[in-house]
Amino acid sequence: MSNKVALIGAGAMGNAIGTRLLETGNHLIVFDLDPSRVEALTRLSAVAATSSGAAAAASDYVILSLNSAQIVRASVFGKDGIAAGARSGTMIIDMSSIDPGATKDLASEAASAGLRWVDSPLSGGAPKALTGELILMLGGTESDVDDARGVLRHLARTATHMGPVGAGQTTKLINQVLCGLNFLAVAEATQLALDAGIDAAKLPQALKGGRADSAILQEYMPRYIARDYRRTGRIDNMVKDLDAAQDLARKTNTAMPLTAICAEVHRLLTAAGLGGEDQAALMEFFRGIKGPIST
Repeated sequence: MSNKVALIGAGAMGNAIGTRLLETGNHLIVFDLDPSRVEALTRLSAVAATSSGAAAAASDYVILSLNSAQIVRASVFGKDGIAAGARSGTMIIDMSSIDPGATKDLASEAASAGLRWVDSPLSGGAPKALTGELILMLGGTESDVDDARGVLRHLARTATHMGPVGAGQTTKLINQVLCGLNFLAVAEATQLALDAGIDAAKLPQALKGGRADSAILQEYMPRYIARDYRRTGRIDNMVKDLDAAQDLARKTNTAMPLTAICAEVHRLLTAAGLGGEDQAALMEFFRGIKGPIST
């Protein structure tokens, strides 16, 4: 059965989500402040909406793919927002990566407006969204999560219910800590291999299946070597997520010294004008940052 889905936010990640939903037979209504992003999906048969509220009014499910809690709030509760247009009982599935505390507040306000909320941050990026192989971490009531799966099954290889609203976002922060540290460790090891004069290109195969192996090692070491900086994510988004993880750590009195170092390396690259680059551009830290690069 075709689902009526509103997509709010059609950037790189939102475009991939929207494309996959269309390819799997869903009826998609899309809104983004950038008309060119909307047009990219309407060319694939999506319907353009004039506002978040108008998109929600024509849908049973509303997927958010946005960059911050502030933008999520504006999209839901701002002028012509989702809360103004959606029918009572409409499901909001927030696939953004935002602060767990903000998620809980937003979900509580949405409930007061008669809307349901599931936080569903993701791992895998746009490439995995296009193939329906995302890893999703879900927060919400059991019944709401079960309902959300009807849409999310088109996008995900696994979708794990982690607990109440906010639990998905907390899990995503833990995911980002692990990913951020791994990106940095693989970049550092790659530079050592290059400086030591061994054939670094052989390392992914040499280490495959061992304790040092990881998806990031297999995907990113070849990209680091080739300076392949095609964008599948952004360094400044990692700064946002690592900062949020450290905020949570302060609340829980959790020591995270390695995360602090990793965040500062990402922040340094952002300050040098590389915030919009993919994680592959971490190699510029070891090569000597000279500012923006051409990709």
